[in-house]
Amino acid sequence: MLYIGIDLGTSSTKLLLMDEAGTILNCISKSYPLEFPKPGWSQQNPGDWKDAVFEGIPELLAGHDAAAVAGIGVGGQMHGLVILDERDEVIRPAILWNDGRTQKQTDFLNGIGKQQLSALTGNIAFAGFTAPKLLWLRENEPENFEKIRKIMLPKDYVNYILTGVHCTDCSDASGMLLLDVEHRRWSQEMLDICGIADAQLPQLFESYEVVGTLLPSVAAQLGLPESVRVCAGAGDNAAAAVGTGTVGEGGCNISLGTSGTIFISSEHFCVDPNNALHAFAHADGSYHLLGCMLSAASCNKWLMDEVYRTEDYAAAQAEISEDMLGENRVFFLPYLMGERSPINDTDARGAFIGLTMATSRAELTLAVLEGVAFAIRDSFEVARSLGLDIRRSMLCGGGAKSALWQKIMANVLNVELTLPVSEEGPAMGGAMLAMVACGEYASVREACSALVQVRETIRPEPELAARYEARYAQFRKLYPALRDVFPQLL
Repeated sequence: MLYIGIDLGTSSTKLLLMDEAGTILNCISKSYPLEFPKPGWSQQNPGDWKDAVFEGIPELLAGHDAAAVAGIGVGGQMHGLVILDERDEVIRPAILWNDGRTQKQTDFLNGIGKQQLSALTGNIAFAGFTAPKLLWLRENEPENFEKIRKIMLPKDYVNYILTGVHCTDCSDASGMLLLDVEHRRWSQEMLDICGIADAQLPQLFESYEVVGTLLPSVAAQLGLPESVRVCAGAGDNAAAAVGTGTVGEGGCNISLGTSGTIFISSEHFCVDPNNALHAFAHADGSYHLLGCMLSAASCNKWLMDEVYRTEDYAAAQAEISEDMLGENRVFFLPYLMGERSPINDTDARGAFIGLTMATSRAELTLAVLEGVAFAIRDSFEVARSLGLDIRRSMLCGGGAKSALWQKIMANVLNVELTLPVSEEGPAMGGAMLAMVACGEYASVREACSALVQVRETIRPEPELAARYEARYAQFRKLYPALRDVFPQLL
């Protein structure tokens, strides 16, 4: 049998075809635009996701037996607000996870009492979460708020298009600030606060559960059997964790994608007392802690695309010599879209610090790679403060393809980083969830044990790790020094 995994990302959708043995038969990608109507705002047309999937699946299956496809699983960008009217048509562009327009509403929710909010949902409000977006919509676009009949997340909209079922899964719903994460049910108190009804929310599933089969019209358009099962899927970080085998107690995965995350799996529900890390449900039926920075590999993309005007990322990194590592005098704050974990500051902005007339392009490039690594470490330090002893982690995402960035990350964090054979974390995780849904494996953990293979382990070098330790101590002083300046720049 064959399985399709879909990674519904911010800049593109990646589709993967895998057989029952875990062999990846084909991968393709379909890109689409982002909208930035105002500084700090980020929107997307859900129709672009549909087009990417409907154009991508026939291309993915070219030369393969479409009749052998048994299941589809989607891992998707989290938190995005997709709203449908009474005809199930999209009301407005989706407000995305990295949108910062909701600071007022975020402050309102946290003003209710962070302890109360954490008790209801396991988390406090962050600007990227879905609940503050609903409050923003109610205040700023009341006519659209009144039209809402269904509230969905990005990958759930794709699942709806495929099956006609309004559904979501617990891992993705955890980031809405509407879910009682510990008990895996909607929080009536949060629904009341946001002025929405339970009927406006999709049905909750576990990530590996079947939500439906393909609609006949969809199956005909895609050239697939109507019997293809679609599972609930997962938020992109949980899907990536499945794709890298990060399940069970104390597993860790770092993703260097558009955003950057540290994902720590746990058998039990636990909450960071300061709520700097998110407490979410995991796609395997358990839980995890998550630290998320809003701009990771996207920082390097910005530098290459907007500053250097080049698509040759490797050539820019080739200018960095070995002796520059841990010795760069230039720092970069990677807050191009504000920041979530652990500082929770939508006003934060990116900055180069330490520039001189002698600063080279190589130093700027290196500063960006290091700045992202230092910001990831900020969340690592929160995890360590909770008594978590993290000595190794999986590493995935587009940025993880860079050998230089791998080395920087291993030494800044001073942990072993393991690279999976497959670099398609969320898409592979989606396909694996579909395999469980179709009965190929009895559980997500069984699928991970059977299918995830390790390609390479990157180990820190004591001398370089020590140099980066000193650099990180300097980096930690920069944001506090500039924090009060950032709001004045808006």
